[in-house]
This record gives sequence, C-alpha cells and structure tokens, in this order.
Amino acid sequence: MLTRKQYELLMFLHERIREAGVPPSFDEMKDALDLKSKSGIHRLITALVERGFIRRLEHRARAIEVIKLPENSNQAPRFKTGFSPTLVEGTGSLRVARPAPAVAAAMQASAANTTVPLVGRIAAGTPIEALSNRGDEVSVPPDMLGAGEHYALLVTGDSMINAGILDGDTVIIRRSESATNGDIVVALVDDAEATLKRIRRKGDTVALEAANPAYETRIYGPDRVKVQGKLVGLLRHY
Repeated sequence: MLTRKQYELLMFLHERIREAGVPPSFDEMKDALDLKSKSGIHRLITALVERGFIRRLEHRARAIEVIKLPENSNQAPRFKTGFSPTLVEGTGSLRVARPAPAVAAAMQASAANTTVPLVGRIAAGTPIEALSNRGDEVSVPPDMLGAGEHYALLVTGDSMINAGILDGDTVIIRRSESATNGDIVVALVDDAEATLKRIRRKGDTVALEAANPAYETRIYGPDRVKVQGKLVGLLRHY
C-alpha cells in the first residue's frame, strides 16, 4: 500500500521515463509533488525501493528504473511541471499531454545526454590500482565533453576534497597524454598504479599534488609518470 505522495512520485517517474527516456531530476520531482525540499524526495524514493516498485541503477546518472506499477495505477495524480496526465479510457494507463515549453526544453536536453564508458576506479589518495575496463557506461550532458575521447572513473579516497572531488564521485576524463602545470589528471605511476592528482613538472621531476593537507606531494622521475587524461567534469549522486 502506497501513500498518496509515494504513488504520485511513482507515476511521475513512470510517465517521465516513458516520454523522455530518462528519469526526472530531483528538483523536477520536488516541484511536481509540491514539496519544499529534496529530502522529501529522497524519503519517497527509499520507500519505493523498499516496496519493490523502483530500483536504483549503480553508476548511472539519474539512476532510477520503474519495476512495477500498483494495481490502482489508473488513478491519475496531479503534477505541477506542465504535464497534464489523463486516463486513457479502457486501457488502465495514463497518457501525458504535451508539456509546457520550458518543461519540453528540459526534457529534450535530458534526452540528448550521451554516454561514456566507465572503465574502473581511480584513487584520490595513495595510488591503488591501474585502470581496468568494466564495460559499464555513464550518462553525461554533452556540453560537459567537448572534442576528443572521454571515459569515466569512480573516485576512491579524499585527497582531492579541496578541489571539490569527494570519495564516491564519478569523474569525467578526456584522454590526453599531455597536461599543463596545475591540471588535474589521471596519472599512471610505474605502469601499475593510477591516481587522480594535480600535476606539476619542474626540471627532471614530476610532482603529483593532493588537494588535502593530510596528504603529501609525491615526487617522481619523468619516466615514472604517464598522463592518461585530464579532468573535464564530475558527477555526484545525493
């Protein structure tokens, strides 16, 4: 048995995914259900997961999938986002009328997201592992990418927190074998360990700097460090 708000959110998710191909953002869900904060949406989503109506998809942007609908899904909830849900007579399902222009633009932008491969974990701390292809993908806004080849990595550790990069974030990397002093890069050390650090070259040395005073700067010879890409974006799930 779902509460009214749980039901409204479930149906909003269902119709938005069906119409746009991607779930709505937390802000859109909050506005649709006339809630004052996103914390209420978090509680509703948790309740729907626990009841088996939706599931979260790991390492995906807006990672929600509707698994089933309640038996009373022919009761149309009211939304505030420009959608006008109406019951399609005789079908027991909802049809969403054309959204308002502002909402349609947001839906089009969401649907235009592209994907990049998620190739492994990266240590924002002591280097822990080389990159490895996991075969997953991450949905990314196209304006985050620009030209070139890109990939995504999951961040492990807290050495870059003062640069706004937290443990559990997903970073978007543009492949590159070169970098400017001060760039945040994926650095492969001794062909064995990958780390996310700010790079600085001076003479015959390469410094990999943390953005956390708890970690020391590590100095290497020029042949020990290979740049494998530069940071261009970051994704975070709340």
